[in-house]
Amino acid sequence: MKPKKDITIYDIAQRLSLSSATVSRALQDHPAINKNTRKKIQQTAKDLGYRHNTFASSLRKQKTNTIGVIVHELNSNFITSVLAGIEKVTTEAGYDLIIAHSSESYTKEAANALNLFHKRVDGLIASLAFDTKDLDHFQSYEEKGIPVIFFDRVEEKSNSTKVIIDNYKCGYQATQHLIEQGCKRIVLVTASLKRNVYAQRHKGYTDALNDHQITYEKERVLIKDLSEQCGVEAALQILKMKPLPDGAFITNDFSAAVCMRTLRENGLRVPEDIAIVGFNNDAISKLVEPQMTTIDYPGIDMGEIAARNMINHLKGLSDIKHTNTIVVRSDLVIRQSSLRKPKK
Repeated sequence: MKPKKDITIYDIAQRLSLSSATVSRALQDHPAINKNTRKKIQQTAKDLGYRHNTFASSLRKQKTNTIGVIVHELNSNFITSVLAGIEKVTTEAGYDLIIAHSSESYTKEAANALNLFHKRVDGLIASLAFDTKDLDHFQSYEEKGIPVIFFDRVEEKSNSTKVIIDNYKCGYQATQHLIEQGCKRIVLVTASLKRNVYAQRHKGYTDALNDHQITYEKERVLIKDLSEQCGVEAALQILKMKPLPDGAFITNDFSAAVCMRTLRENGLRVPEDIAIVGFNNDAISKLVEPQMTTIDYPGIDMGEIAARNMINHLKGLSDIKHTNTIVVRSDLVIRQSSLRKPKK
């Protein structure tokens, strides 16, 4: 069956014996057109199945009212909450989103950046993949004056606008809390130290140990991909360590929950034998038994802040070039998994 031809403003104008300019203004609800005439035109457009050509209109205005978003994964409560924050702000401002994900691949991230550039997005919000080494693939945005805001995983040495938390403080707080609970052999389970978030959490962990005269042991730092399997692997490695660790800081709640479950299945008590702190304050941290101490990392706030700065820049209300780094609040949420009971 042959597809029906798209209805144009000229078809509506012909049907109503009006000029195309009058129809165009009425469809945009222009007050210069009589209210009854507007209503009649809009109803006719609806009856005929007219669709506004947003793309053609955008090209004329040299803007698409579209913001691109690149994330490093989609299977993450944190990323989902960031996207919810971005979507809330952009929708209210009348912008659409095009979301792409790199699957932790620099190559795919670069391809996504190029694709969104050719789709003429008005701005880009991005979080970097594990193996991204530089920001050269975003240079075309700089040259065209298209604003880019990075969040969470960023290139700290660049002059780009960044929305982050104080990962160093979080790493220090989590480790210090375990030390205050009497832990002296603390394992850190984290991801690639090439990325700012994990490097800074590691630095906080290291400095907290040093400040409390606890020797840093390289063998107690496990670099993983923070997946479900990572939680199992980390637990099995912990069980083989001699002497057995008495604390673990795991920089992802889901991995921490899996690790904790595996440790308990192998006879360890949490927190009596090993105290555990996670990261992100995902829903799972309150569903596991015992409930998990974690770092509250408000993804929705991060998304809203990144999007609001982008929208304000696009509307000319501010200039992101004058804002290098925005630090979002984060807090240690203490629950039962790290509160060690006094020994009898």
